Amino acid sequence: MAFKKKRKSGKWIVNIVLGFICLIWLLPTLGLLISSFRPAADILSTGWWKVLPHQEWKAAGDTIKLPKDVDLRGPIEVNGKTYTDDQLKAGVEVDGNRLIWENRRARVISIEKQGWVTSTDLTLDNYNNVITGKEYTLKNADGSETTEKGTGLSQAFWNTLTIAVPATVIPVLIASFAAYAFAWLRFPGRKTLFVIIIAMLVIPIQVALIPVLKDYTSLGLNGSYLGIWLAHTAFGLPLVTYFMYNFISQLPKDLFESAFMDGANHFTIFSKLILPLSVPALASIGIFQFLWVWNDYLVSLIFIGNQPGVQVMSMKIADLVGSRGNDWHLLTSAAFISMLMPLAIFFLLQKYFVRGLMGGSVKG
Repeated sequence: MAFKKKRKSGKWIVNIVLGFICLIWLLPTLGLLISSFRPAADILSTGWWKVLPHQEWKAAGDTIKLPKDVDLRGPIEVNGKTYTDDQLKAGVEVDGNRLIWENRRARVISIEKQGWVTSTDLTLDNYNNVITGKEYTLKNADGSETTEKGTGLSQAFWNTLTIAVPATVIPVLIASFAAYAFAWLRFPGRKTLFVIIIAMLVIPIQVALIPVLKDYTSLGLNGSYLGIWLAHTAFGLPLVTYFMYNFISQLPKDLFESAFMDGANHFTIFSKLILPLSVPALASIGIFQFLWVWNDYLVSLIFIGNQPGVQVMSMKIADLVGSRGNDWHLLTSAAFISMLMPLAIFFLLQKYFVRGLMGGSVKG
């Protein structure tokens, strides 16, 4: 009985810690989402949490009119008390209220009271400005307006998707074939070749960029989608192969013996038996490979370039940071758009993480 209580209390502690970690990760994402819908002037003047219900000083409708000959350089008397001009500029609390200049030139002081405030001034203009390449009018915090041209992020989105999908499917498929061969086929040099592939995991990508780029230039592959697909495939194959090998090598030998007795060849076993059983592993490594390619900057910059027609999302957002570092309304919108596809892929494939790997395939 005591053991069960101890185990239950330990489970509660783990849940609380995990909930706290999730909250820490959720807050920045929530702030990014809210900021992406706020007008530019609001983002520059207040924090994103001001959108949520909060207490704030607001005008109560009452004002105090001082004589026009009051000297603002000396003590200013208001209702029998004296204050400085700087205090009235910043606001001074008196009996639960706040006194602050409403019109300093006219010597008018506003009386403010605290109350619950919710900012509902949200807009879709940020996303329209980021996605399209049309001109738009931006209202600044001081009330002035400036005309700028949209970033055209939609083209970069489709460019990234065109690169990421094949660069995920190709290495996962090739690595699955290779992992099956290393795990269940016997051929000369199998162990040596597998060690070489694993050793490639520790080689930095930057070491291979220049030699590969020279070969690409001589073959005419530089700046093409085929070239970037092959580059991502080559750089991703070692990890994907190692990951799939660890899964496929643990499959029961009885499966293969039964298949061979039924007259199946290696390709039939791989396509009809291994792939269906490997769906959880394929989904897991597919998510990692897709996230790496989707967020990649260096490989895409080297092998496809930074021209506007072929830019990927990471390049486009980096340009926003460089040329428009103060336009947080554009940066937050662009960043959230770049998160949508990885989030969709993750939630689409997460069910495979908990599915039974071998449910009912082997009896006895």
